[in-house]
Amino acid sequence: MEAEASNGNGNGNGNGCSNDHDIIRWFDTISTNVAMVQRETLRQILELNRGVEYLKKWFGDKDLDIREMDACEMESLYTSLVPLVSHEDLEPFIQRIADGDTSPILTQHPITTLSLSSGTTEGRQKFIPFTRHSSKTTLQIFRLAAAYRSRVYPTRSKGRILEFIYSSKRFKTRGGLMAGTATTHYFASEEFRIKQEKTKLFTCSPHEVISNGDYKQTTYCHLLLGLFFHKEVECITSTFAYSIVQAFSSFEEQWEDICKDIKEGNVSSKITWPKMRKAVLDIIEPKPILASRIEAICEGLQGSDWFGLVPKLWPNAKYVYSIMTGSMQHYSKKLRHYCGSLPLVSAEYGSTESWIGVNLDPSLEPEKVTFAVMPTFSYFEFIPLYRQDQYSGSGSVDFIEDDPVPLSQVKVGQEYEIVLTTFTGLYRYRLGDVVEVSGFHNETPKLKFICRRKLLLVVNIDKNTEKDLQLVVEKGSQLLSKHRAELVDFTSHAELTHQPGHYVIYWEIKGKVEERVLCKCCREMDASFVDPGYVVSRRTNSIGPLELCIVERGTFKKILDYFIGNGAALSQFKTPRCTNDRTLLKILDLYTVKRFRSTAYG
Repeated sequence: MEAEASNGNGNGNGNGCSNDHDIIRWFDTISTNVAMVQRETLRQILELNRGVEYLKKWFGDKDLDIREMDACEMESLYTSLVPLVSHEDLEPFIQRIADGDTSPILTQHPITTLSLSSGTTEGRQKFIPFTRHSSKTTLQIFRLAAAYRSRVYPTRSKGRILEFIYSSKRFKTRGGLMAGTATTHYFASEEFRIKQEKTKLFTCSPHEVISNGDYKQTTYCHLLLGLFFHKEVECITSTFAYSIVQAFSSFEEQWEDICKDIKEGNVSSKITWPKMRKAVLDIIEPKPILASRIEAICEGLQGSDWFGLVPKLWPNAKYVYSIMTGSMQHYSKKLRHYCGSLPLVSAEYGSTESWIGVNLDPSLEPEKVTFAVMPTFSYFEFIPLYRQDQYSGSGSVDFIEDDPVPLSQVKVGQEYEIVLTTFTGLYRYRLGDVVEVSGFHNETPKLKFICRRKLLLVVNIDKNTEKDLQLVVEKGSQLLSKHRAELVDFTSHAELTHQPGHYVIYWEIKGKVEERVLCKCCREMDASFVDPGYVVSRRTNSIGPLELCIVERGTFKKILDYFIGNGAALSQFKTPRCTNDRTLLKILDLYTVKRFRSTAYG
C-alpha cells in the first residue's frame, strides 16, 4: 500500500506533473476505504513484529496467525488485549534497547538509531525508536504535500530552496546506538539526498553547513548562500516558523557583514568551523553589483521595520513553508510582516513518533489549515474528549474521556486525543495531542490541531490549555501594536510557592511601552481566561491576581541556547508555553526587569 518513496518530491516541481498525478491518485485510493486500509496497516505492523517481547506480554502464548485472521477479529483482539500507554510505560523497554539489548523487545528488526524529542513540552528529551521506515514516510509525505503545493504554486525546475535547517550533534548511547533528533537523522539520510536529486530543487546550503551544530554560524551561512543564489530561490522553508523568524531577526543585525562577504567572495571571521568555511568558500565568488543592490534594499527596509523583506530580497520566491500551528502560531504575525503579500503555507502534521497528516489545501491561511490523516503510516485510534463545563472536580483533569474509536469512526466537530501503533515499535501509544475533526477527504478525517494535553496551567480547580493561553496572550498583547511595540515571545508558569497560587506570564517585548499600558495588558489577560474554575477561583481569591513579568530583550534566545546546549536542534525547537523547568524559570526570573499584578476581580 505504500507509494514508491524513491520518486520523492520534497518541495514541489512544476515539471513533475506525472509524478504528482501518480501520488495524488495513490492517496485518493488509500483514503477511500480507510477502515480496510487501517486494518491492513495494523496487520502489517503485527506481522512485522510478531513474537516481540512487548506483544508477548499481552498476547501471552497464543500462537496467532495474523495473516489468516479475520481483519475485524484481529483489530478487536489487539485493542482488547494491548493497553493504552504513555512514553513513561514504554521507557524501560526503550532504555534496554539504548543500553544494547539486541533481543526482539519492541521490533523484530534491530533498532540501531534512536530519535530525541525536542524536550520542550515536558522539560526533558525522550528516546523514540527510529528506523528506515521513519525516513521513507518523511520522504513520502513530503512528496505528496509537494504535489498539492505545485498545483497552487508551481516552481521552476532546477531552482533552489532556502532551507533554514539545522542538525544537532549525534552521539552513541551506552549500547552503541546512534542518537539524535529526528530531523538530524533525516538530513543525514539517503532519502534527503533522493529528494533533491529527483526534484532538481536543491537546498542553497551544503551538508557541511546543515550539520555544523552551531546554529548561529549555520544561520549566517544559510543567509549568505540564500542571497548569493537569490534569483534562483523558489521557496523559503524550515521545520518550524520560529526558525525562519529567528533567521530574519539575525539578518537585521548582520546584513552589512553578509553584504561585505558577497562583495568580496569571502566568509566572515565569525564562521570558525573549518569544514563549513571551506564548503561555503568553494561555492561563492565576488559579486560586488549584487552586494550593492542588497545594501540599497536593506537600507530601504530599515525605514519600514523590515516589512516585506522576503519578496524584496528573493523576488522569485513563490511561498514560505513551515509548521505554523500550535505553539508556532504566535510567530505567524511576524512572519507575515517579513513576507508581505507572499503566501504562508503550513507544513505537514507530525511528531517524533510518526507523521500523521498532510496539508491538502496549501492556499488556506495557517490559522485555518487542516491535515488529512495518512492511513498507511500508522494504525490510528482516537480517544473522544469532552470538556468539563462545571468547575467542580480535580484541576489536573483537563478532559473527560470515552473509549477509543478507530480512524473510520471519528465524527466531525468532536475533539480527540491521538493514539498511535507504529511500525517502529510503539503500541497504542498516547501521543498527547488534542485534535478536532473538521471534515473528511474521501473517508480519511481532516484534523485541526488544538493543543497539547500536558501543557496546562493549574492552580486550584482551574484548567487552562496551551490554546487557552494563546488566546489570552493574543488579546492582552493587542494593546502593544497601538504603541508601536510587539510581543517577541512568551511563556507561563503556575506559581504555587505562596498561597494563594497564581499564574505568571513572561513577555519579551520589542519597543518601549509605558507602564500604564503594561498594567492594562496584565489586567486584560487576567480577565480573558474564561475557564469556569479559574473565574470562580479568582472571584473567591483562591487563585491570586495574574502576574505579568517583562524580561530583557534576548532572554528567549538564552532559553534557546539552554535547550540547544542540552542536545536540541534549532530545527526542532519550540518555546515551551507553560513550564515548571527550574533552570528555565531561573533564567526568566534573573532577566525580569518589570513586574505587574492584575487589578481584575477587584
